[in-house]
Amino acid sequence: MNKTTFTGTEKAKRHLIDAAGRVSQDIGLGRIIGQVMASVYFREDPSSLDDIVKELNLSKAAVSIATRQLDKIGLIKEIWIKGDRKTYYKTSDHLAATLQKGFFELLRGKLRTTDEILKEAEMCLKDEGINIEKKFLDQQIDRARKIHQKVDSIINNPLFKMISG
Repeated sequence: MNKTTFTGTEKAKRHLIDAAGRVSQDIGLGRIIGQVMASVYFREDPSSLDDIVKELNLSKAAVSIATRQLDKIGLIKEIWIKGDRKTYYKTSDHLAATLQKGFFELLRGKLRTTDEILKEAEMCLKDEGINIEKKFLDQQIDRARKIHQKVDSIINNPLFKMISG
């Protein structure tokens, strides 16, 4: 039986890549995006698509799409190595600022979506007659609206925007 044994370093790296995939998926970006980001981040040398594909055991198409998305949002950047035709990737020089800005943009987008959902629910209830269930839903929507407004006022505060980039 051919059993592969991993060093502590390899185990740690696999653990970090898996965790990054879960976190990325939890915030709505997709598991592969997080795994590819972590693969590039935890490699000292620039990573080619082939390096990432081999490490993550994913298709080249999936990795290519993820690297383009990560490059587009500024988390990784393309690196060309003289005499090599492959494209390589490294993490951005301004990774923390880019992550911070991206996180707050994501949060602002989620707030806009939540606002639309609340408006749609309010429209559905608009012509509903008075009953106990409608009264309860109106109260809950009102509570959700107040929470939404508080979060919105915090993340769209000019001082907060200046600090968060």
